[in-house]
Amino acid sequence: MNKVITTLLIITLAALSAQADIHKGKKAYLKQCKKCHGNGGKGAAMKTQAEWTAAFENDAQGFKAWHKGTRGEKYVHGKKFKKYSGHLKDFLFEYGSDSGNIPTC
Repeated sequence: MNKVITTLLIITLAALSAQADIHKGKKAYLKQCKKCHGNGGKGAAMKTQAEWTAAFENDAQGFKAWHKGTRGEKYVHGKKFKKYSGHLKDFLFEYGSDSGNIPTC
């Protein structure tokens, strides 16, 4: 019985931590990306989940390439992006154009 309770607790905590990542990504998006890309639903829907996943591979090289020569270039090469890029990826993936999800921001 203790193993069942422990397993359920672990699953619950994992689900909560995944949601926290998306929430942090939403905050990062609203602070850094909304100026150019609009609200979270519009920005995340610019790409599919597979495209977001590919963009963040290899230290987000694809994402950084999209921002070359734009106002966002300084951000994507800075410390804040490095710190929050995983959360931002989780947010964008969760609400990608093919996800069927719509963020509330």
